[in-house]
Amino acid sequence: MLNEEINRSLTPQELDFTHAHIMARYVTETGKILPRKVTRLSSKQQRKINRAIKRARNMLMMQ
Repeated sequence: MLNEEINRSLTPQELDFTHAHIMARYVTETGKILPRKVTRLSSKQQRKINRAIKRARNMLMMQ
């Protein structure tokens, strides 16, 4: 299953906190979460990304 996820692009709804390498595109170099204006995501997608990033930080999967 992991190989399938690497080969195709995941949408924000399909991401969870274990995909830290993909979520890195929604975070600046200093670790701030990018706003909706920059990411061009819907509000629902942005909330999902925010929750996933915060969970990944909490689980120390993403610094």
